[in-house]
Amino acid sequence: MRIKFRNLHGIVLLDKPLGLSSNQALQAVRKLLRAEKGGHTGALDPLATGLLPLCMGEATKVAGTLLGSRKAYLAECRLGATTTTADLEGEIVAERPVPELDEARIEQALSRLRGRITQIPPVYSALKQDGEPLYLRARRGEDVAAPPREVDIYRLDLLERAGDRLKLYVECGSGTYVRSLAVDLGEDLGCGAHLTALRRLWVEPFREPRMVTLETLQAAAAQGDAALLAHVLPIAEGLTDLPQLRLDAEQSFAVSQGRQIPVEPLVEETRYAVFADDGRLLALADIREDGVLRIARGFNLPPGGAIC
Repeated sequence: MRIKFRNLHGIVLLDKPLGLSSNQALQAVRKLLRAEKGGHTGALDPLATGLLPLCMGEATKVAGTLLGSRKAYLAECRLGATTTTADLEGEIVAERPVPELDEARIEQALSRLRGRITQIPPVYSALKQDGEPLYLRARRGEDVAAPPREVDIYRLDLLERAGDRLKLYVECGSGTYVRSLAVDLGEDLGCGAHLTALRRLWVEPFREPRMVTLETLQAAAAQGDAALLAHVLPIAEGLTDLPQLRLDAEQSFAVSQGRQIPVEPLVEETRYAVFADDGRLLALADIREDGVLRIARGFNLPPGGAIC
């Protein structure tokens, strides 16, 4: 049967399965929800599992906010071999013996990868050059060089070692490639390394996410719409790290028309989640030094509509 899509606004905290691209996972969930519009908040490699926030309808307007958020991963890497893709999906290009390593030597290497560091992303990545993803050019055998970038590594801890296998905990900022961390760690240790497993644990503000699997969503869809929509969060849950501003009826009407309004008393200059007098999310807005509220992104949400 032809799917009848609908306006649906909210966030799904998907536990992405192994082997699916982020877009494949998104389209599967979007079809189950019958949502007209959807987007994800930063790709996870097919090798990776774990938290992939999916934004439906007007929630796509907060995808950029979540994309730039702090994230945490559980990563596993193998020492002694480097691959074309920096993970186990690529071909091995070099193998070197793993030297005698104690925890102090590994910690020394990890310490150099913490903080604000310069990282070279893998050439097999979704980064675009001249409008085309690098991985497509790399697969054609073209000479591809990914430009270095600065990223933030807040935590990088060794959790476990078993022979040439390391299990790491990573907290990082936007734009970080954990595959590149594995490569850089291996080079520091003098033996090379590549990523063998990766699981995203959380993305701010979802520090303790109630993730749902694709299988659970499929089972819920078979039970009916109410069971399925129980797994969709309101957009506001993706904005809990922002201060909230509740307007009165007159102010709400003005902001819904896209007008700037004075706000009293004057509050600090920062990004706010702005709500109408009836509880609807109206906008993401900044308050200028003169006390005027300036809309950064407006939301067109129906009162009491589908999730919202």
